[in-house]
Amino acid sequence: MAAFKRILLKLSGESLMGEKQYGIDEKRLSEYASQIAEIAALGVQVGIVIGGGNIFRGLTGTSKGFDRVQGDQMGMLATVINSLALNSALQAAGVKSRVLTAIRMEPIGEFYSKQKAISSLEQGEVVILSAGTGNPFFTTDTGSSLRAIEIEADVMLKGTRVDGIYTADPEKDKTATKFDEITYDEIYNRNLKVMDLTATTMCKENNMPIYVFDMDTVGNLKKVITGEKIGTLVRN
Repeated sequence: MAAFKRILLKLSGESLMGEKQYGIDEKRLSEYASQIAEIAALGVQVGIVIGGGNIFRGLTGTSKGFDRVQGDQMGMLATVINSLALNSALQAAGVKSRVLTAIRMEPIGEFYSKQKAISSLEQGEVVILSAGTGNPFFTTDTGSSLRAIEIEADVMLKGTRVDGIYTADPEKDKTATKFDEITYDEIYNRNLKVMDLTATTMCKENNMPIYVFDMDTVGNLKKVITGEKIGTLVRN
């Protein structure tokens, strides 16, 4: 049995690179699609936001001389490319899905509205919500927080390459210990880099729980959906 009826799944653009240095690893893309197909088959309504860091990251571009607004706009377009790739992989796996964009770009994707997203979810479609919030100066973490709240998701699942939230970066500090559960206030007080401050504050103020888990291990998404405690839950 699924522990959640409707979720917002946040995927990392960098994770899509898989073993590559840049772009999209077809194997990783296929693994993501099969994991999402697995939970859609359980009747879970799935909204997805995917980052664009495997193609272009606005803040990195700014440090190299790009105008911040145009850099962020390039980052938004990168999320659309990833969304189209995931949409194609899902459809190849036999999953009904559609791409909605925060910026008008028909026929590439339909323009986002809450009503359209929820209607599609209720009809059993996986809905990929691309182009962030449509505004510069906001990350895809903030975009996913906003969309999770808008589509009235039960939880925001943040799929990363780490199996939860630790006292420090476990890739750099071998003594770091993992939290099974943590509050938003603890994240602030410990200055943990789970998401950017805007995204975390939005979830806190709107009582949107976040579940951080390792998405790159095949089968983990279904484990989270069926209630296995493999990551870290963040809530008030």
